[in-house]
Amino acid sequence: MIGVAQTVLGRISVLVVASIIVFALLAILPGDPATVMLGLDASPESIAALHHQLGLDASPVTRYFRWVVGLFHGNAGTSYVYDVPVSGLILERFQSTLPLIIFATCLALLIGLPIGSIAATRRGKRLDLALMALLQLLKSIPDFWLAMMMTFLFSLTLQWFPAGGFSGWNHGVFSALRALTLPAVALAIPQAAIIARFMRSSLIDTLEQDFIRTARAQGYSRQGVLWRVALPNAVIPVLTLIGIQLPVLVTGSIIVENVFNIPGCSKLLLEAVNQRDIPVVQNLVMLIVAGVLVLNLFLSLIIRWLDPRLAGSDA
Repeated sequence: MIGVAQTVLGRISVLVVASIIVFALLAILPGDPATVMLGLDASPESIAALHHQLGLDASPVTRYFRWVVGLFHGNAGTSYVYDVPVSGLILERFQSTLPLIIFATCLALLIGLPIGSIAATRRGKRLDLALMALLQLLKSIPDFWLAMMMTFLFSLTLQWFPAGGFSGWNHGVFSALRALTLPAVALAIPQAAIIARFMRSSLIDTLEQDFIRTARAQGYSRQGVLWRVALPNAVIPVLTLIGIQLPVLVTGSIIVENVFNIPGCSKLLLEAVNQRDIPVVQNLVMLIVAGVLVLNLFLSLIIRWLDPRLAGSDA
């Protein structure tokens, strides 16, 4: 219990430091939001008036504490561009981004774990070499190129899936999942290759441990050792990898959402950066940081449950 409390406090301290870094980086980002909104021909008086209206004329320390206090009160501010509450704007876009990332993660696991396990059990054989070559190829494919090729093949040629857009969940779960399938696959394939290679290495290392030989000496069959002893232990490092790869998935979703024209948080983040919509950018980035920390904490608890030896350490 003490270890879990220390882990939670550690995540909170990381979140505080991240908020300071995010605010500082946005403060020194080139480009004035007021100038971007009013145009280069705006008068100095108009720009100064908009600065006062947006609260940009206050000191950086004052603006930071206003932002943090607002977050504690459930107020993330107002978007400079859309002139709506940031929280509502993010929640609206979150309805496509979160399912997309979950969908892609599940696909990556469903593809990567079996392939990595098969390659490990066929170590050094032709199937293992073929799978490793295929994984290396899939890992090297850029997200945007894969997304465009999948759109050309499955949307424009075969017409199995829509070429882009997301109509929302009000039109039915099947319609929404169908629209998210190609983007999720485009995100999942490179991640599946990484998971498979990591799973292969982890399972090979596990199969060489002393407790595997002990299990075999106790009469377990080859399949029994693999499924009941080796795989549960080999999956533990993969869970850690998932937490590490989440920011990579978010970064990839920025490209994929733009290719497939999905109105999600990642596309909103790119638009907000280009338009210097600071409240949207800083709250979206902090949401991503908080999401990564919460997922890592959740995975840490799962790892502690799977391996009680880690109960006294900070996983």
